[in-house]
Amino acid sequence: QVHLVESGGGLVQAGGSLRLSCGASGSIFRLNAMGWYRQAPGKQREVVASITSAGRTVYTDSVKGRFTISRDNAKNTTDLQMNSLKPADTSVYYCNAAITHSSGTYSYTMDYWGQGTQVTVSS
Repeated sequence: QVHLVESGGGLVQAGGSLRLSCGASGSIFRLNAMGWYRQAPGKQREVVASITSAGRTVYTDSVKGRFTISRDNAKNTTDLQMNSLKPADTSVYYCNAAITHSSGTYSYTMDYWGQGTQVTVSS
């Protein structure tokens, strides 16, 4: 069993900053890519940023230059630093992680999601 727990959401004025954190705990053989997604009311969930275990990052165009994703492999955590926030960034943000489990004779990888944290940016 694996749990992803997020923290750091809240209400901020446009131009402000927030930092989201996500920690993975449980039966983890290998923590692969981690990422942040968001979903606004009436819209599909979209990827915001992702980071591989080697530290390679990818960002959606709308957040490039404003958001920074990072991870601490020793702690199984990932953070999303969000600067210059805009009202369009208002969403529920979800942490995602691809985690490999191993029984010794076989292994398999599953996707896990956090419970979501609300980010609201006022104009």
